[in-house]
Amino acid sequence: MARTARKTPAEKPRAAKPDKDRQFVTALARGLDILRAFTPRHPVLGNNEIAQRARLPKPTVTRLTYTLTQLGYLNYSPESGKYSLSAGVLALGYSFLASQDIRAIARPLMQEFADYARATVCLAARDNPYMVFLEVCQGNPTFQMRLEVGARVPYGMTALGRAYHCGLSEESREAMLEEHRKMGRKEDWEGFRASFDKAARDYQKYGFCVSLGEWNKDVCSVAVPLISRDQSKILALTCAGPPFEMTRGRIFDEIGPRLIQLRDRLFSATGGSF
Repeated sequence: MARTARKTPAEKPRAAKPDKDRQFVTALARGLDILRAFTPRHPVLGNNEIAQRARLPKPTVTRLTYTLTQLGYLNYSPESGKYSLSAGVLALGYSFLASQDIRAIARPLMQEFADYARATVCLAARDNPYMVFLEVCQGNPTFQMRLEVGARVPYGMTALGRAYHCGLSEESREAMLEEHRKMGRKEDWEGFRASFDKAARDYQKYGFCVSLGEWNKDVCSVAVPLISRDQSKILALTCAGPPFEMTRGRIFDEIGPRLIQLRDRLFSATGGSF
């Protein structure tokens, strides 16, 4: 199976050319940015906090949070003057998960691998600067990572994000990196670019990407991209665990190559369509 994907509209970064794209609806994009500002660590936010996290003007945020509340996607507390996600967002998330047939196919294979590796095996998709978990299987009863379906981890510091990135076409990868460059500080950008350059070299050499304590010093992980047969969709598959289980030698000699085999089994089981 090919390790890289050709450019498709689905994989083009959202913010690549919004000002020049007549099809791009900026108001809708900003509304979605507001919803993404809420996380498990930040479940309740005021307009000032949302404006800062979404990098939007406060007057724009005020209008959009009002609209999202009227549509049932946000709850507003008059006492605190803050917002939280409502059941309307949950309904959208449930509809998406219910449509992912690959989860039912992947779950037993992932659990088998997790038990073998004594680690956590996850399937994830990209959500802008994050990777969001679609399925999580725990295989180590004494060291279970606190992850669940719907949780998100950073795109750049994790093996998941690096594997997804390596599954993109070269043009899409460069567009993604350019988007990050415009958003961050110079020193952040230089480290971000260096990490992806190394990930690309690892992927070309080994067929997988790693993160050895860079996101979390207590977690080492390896990941591979899972690309649909028509190359319109990319997911990422990872195996992660504590350093005493996921040693560098075990990752490169054993877990990484077997994760590639698991990815190929999932591709075959789904017919490359997911």
